[in-house]
Parts: sequence; structure tokens; C-alpha cells
Amino acid sequence: MNKGVDVNALRQAPAPAVAEALKDIASLGSFFSIELGGPDDGWHPVEETYARGVADLITATAERYDTRELRIGASIVQLGHAARLWSPVLACTVVHGIVPDLTRLFRADDGPALRLPTVPDGWYAPEIPQLTDMLYEMVMTRQLEALAAGLRVKVAPGLLAGNAASALVEAARTVLAARANLREPLADLVGGLLSTGRLAGTGKIVGPDLGFRRRSCCLYYRAPSGVKCEDCSLAG
Repeated sequence: MNKGVDVNALRQAPAPAVAEALKDIASLGSFFSIELGGPDDGWHPVEETYARGVADLITATAERYDTRELRIGASIVQLGHAARLWSPVLACTVVHGIVPDLTRLFRADDGPALRLPTVPDGWYAPEIPQLTDMLYEMVMTRQLEALAAGLRVKVAPGLLAGNAASALVEAARTVLAARANLREPLADLVGGLLSTGRLAGTGKIVGPDLGFRRRSCCLYYRAPSGVKCEDCSLAG
């Protein structure tokens, strides 16, 4: 999983514990929900989505927001996908001390929902010596960088990194709203991630409630019905 962490040397969290953690944090909202098990019909490996440049979702999103700028659709899709990755990973890690293995991730044929065909194992977060690096590789390197590499629409790398950072912080804010006692571990983990790899320099935390001001813009304001987001660099 991570060049700096030998996962084979880590104590695994068994599938039942991972399933319980994922089911619990799903109550925090749709972005925290990953379907578990069930038939494969209607789903495909997420790698196929990346290889196709997420073209189906980008086109559908651009049409939904009534814009001809496919880069706006691409940005919104990537931001949403980042949220669907960061939210369950961050919440399971901080709330339950378990990092779920997302290696065999599937996407719905008709939308952005994610699914794991079987309940995965995971790892106990407190026992991982380089937790930040591990989470970064799981979400950024193996998922979001693969998505970016397959895009057929030109989108600035800094914008995509800013989207990933924004999704991470918003996931943390949602967890904090439900579990105020987790402020310190959330802030520590998010702060570490925002100093790692492509996330470094994307923005900064402002205030005790994990407010965020990014250094890029997701382009949503350019859609006919769009507005500037709360964390946008263009916001007043």
C-alpha cells in the first residue's frame, strides 16, 4: 500500500470490525457511505472509470449545470469523488481507529456511488507508524492521481489538488460537527495531510472549526447557476 509502511507487518483489523465502522460512519451523510457486498450487476471497477476519463459523469454533470465548459463538469465530478473517498477513510480512521482497505473499489454504472464487493479487512490506525503517508497514498496516489491521469478534459493540476484538499477538510468538518470531542485528532491528521505531497500549499485551516481557505477555485461559479464556494480563493 505505502512505500514507507510495510502493511504486512501491521496488525489487521478483521472484516467484521471494518464493516461495523463503515456502517456507523455512513450515518454522517451520503459522501460517507460505501455500499458493501451485493451483486456485481450495475457496478464496475473504479479503475475502468479512471481509464475512460470519467467521461460519462463529466458529460452528465455539465448538462445538469447547463454549461458547455466540460472542465467545470470535470472539476465538480473530481471534487465529489474526492469527497466520497476522503469522507469514509477519514471518519473510520478518527472515529473508530480503523483504516479500511479500498483496494477493490467499484463505481455504480449510473452514478458516482461507490461499493466494495466484499467487506474488506483494514488496519488499526494507532499502530500505523506513518499514518498520514498511508492515507495520502490510499486516496491521492492510488485513486485521485489515477483519475487525473485519465482525464480527457484539460483541468489545472493545482485546481484538482485544491479540490482534494477542500473535500478532505469538509469531511473533517462534518465529523467534527457530529463528534466535537475529536477536534484535536481531526486537526492533527488533516494538518499533516495538508502538508503532504500535492496537498501541500493548496490552502490553510482558518479557525478552530476547521474553516478552510483554498488557493484555487473549483470553477463552480462559472456555471449559469453557480456561486463562489465558502472556501474559494475568489471569495471576498
